[in-house]
Amino acid sequence: MPQATPYNPEDRAAIHRVIAERRDVRRGYLPEPLPESLLTKLLAAAHSAPSVGLMQPTRFLVIRSLDTRRRVHEAFQRANEDAAATYTGERREHYSSLKLEGILEAPQNLCILSDTQSQRGHGLGRHTMPETALYSTVCAIQNLWLAARAEGVGVGWVSILAPDALRVALAIPTHLTPVAYLCLGFVDSFAAEPDLERYGWEQRIALDDVVSYESFKETP
Repeated sequence: MPQATPYNPEDRAAIHRVIAERRDVRRGYLPEPLPESLLTKLLAAAHSAPSVGLMQPTRFLVIRSLDTRRRVHEAFQRANEDAAATYTGERREHYSSLKLEGILEAPQNLCILSDTQSQRGHGLGRHTMPETALYSTVCAIQNLWLAARAEGVGVGWVSILAPDALRVALAIPTHLTPVAYLCLGFVDSFAAEPDLERYGWEQRIALDDVVSYESFKETP
């Protein structure tokens, strides 16, 4: 039986390198905005992501204004204070020492939204799992993130934001669901390992501990 031709070894190695070296960037952003052509290239990578029923629910809100970013940063500060209050003792001190966003440092931000009520795709694939609309948007985010790393662009996902506060700050209509708020820009370097691992917040799980065969096996 014929088999599809794989990419050449160099291209395959590059793809796996991008995946391994992708980082959640929160520091070291350079002030120069991305050229419009490069931003469009990254958005095109996101827009080409798989989506349930070819629904393509993902919407992109590009944010450059410092005033707008300040409003979002204020929302982050409120949410971050609430999050810090859920920890106690040394864990709280550790949390408070972490840098968890680059909203003002990054020259551009990007809010990624999902139109989960869209009728595109005619409901195919969503009758039993309607949440796949949101999953489709997450696929778009990963596409953008990997393409950005290949282009030397840092991306930082800020999840410490109350969705309602984000709606107010960005005038997001009710039929769109905020999925990700990203900081975007050229950076001075990419860390060799994830920040949360580097600063001792958590360690990676080994692959063997999360793979089961035929039936699920709980990790000890």
